[in-house]
Amino acid sequence: MRSKNTTNLRNSGPVNLENGSLKANIESYCKLLSLSSVADNYESAALDAAKAKLSYQDYLYKLLQQQIVDRVDRSVNARIKKAGFKYMATLDEFDFSFQPQIDEKLIRELATLSFLDSATNVLLVGAPGVGKTHLSIALGLEATKQRRRVKFISAEDLTNELIAANHSNTITDYLESMSRIELLIIDEIGYLDLSREVASLFFRLISKRYEKSSTIITSNKEFQEWGQIFNDDVIATAILDRLLHHSHPFLINGPSYRMKDLLPKSKKKQNLENKNNEI
Repeated sequence: MRSKNTTNLRNSGPVNLENGSLKANIESYCKLLSLSSVADNYESAALDAAKAKLSYQDYLYKLLQQQIVDRVDRSVNARIKKAGFKYMATLDEFDFSFQPQIDEKLIRELATLSFLDSATNVLLVGAPGVGKTHLSIALGLEATKQRRRVKFISAEDLTNELIAANHSNTITDYLESMSRIELLIIDEIGYLDLSREVASLFFRLISKRYEKSSTIITSNKEFQEWGQIFNDDVIATAILDRLLHHSHPFLINGPSYRMKDLLPKSKKKQNLENKNNEI
């Protein structure tokens, strides 16, 4: 039975948080309800609604719509920050005409994120500067926009984290945490010669995520060279077996983007030198 001393707020009339102006009370209510966007926009929106002769319902709808947009934006920005991208990159910024061998249609299909639902991996292999990291970040950004859990990490940083977790006897918890990330992006595998300890831990990480979550890996070494990376052909084969089972591999043999702007200048300089030599 309800206590006689319980206050029935529903029948007690409006709750005045402040005894000030109507504006102060509106802002207090907005703060109480966590409607920061409504508090920031309700006055200007009221003026616009009056000019456009909007109904009360349309005015309220626009206010609430802006609140939702702002809240989603804050959530996405928080996820982007947490993901740890080394820089921002989008598919619209990628010059597919410079790397025509890349299947643009497939990349844009991957941007719909259907590959996350099937726990499919993406492997981007090629020389430095061909756009592997750019594409991985672009796909990662699309995932954050859809409020998916994303983590971007370099192979070097991942190596350090694996070793630290193993030496502190927290490796089981670390691997469990990494397995819950919907899209793990491991950048630049191939620049380090990994110890057998790290190779074994990396295998455990990939096995933990196998057929549960998607992984994007960029590497400057072709698959047949991964035995050198992990200093163990057997472990390398086992890792590739799990990564490639459900995957979209991209082997990129095009020119470097970093050299793109330098090539015309170099060619122009060479032509000038040839001309001077002729004179």
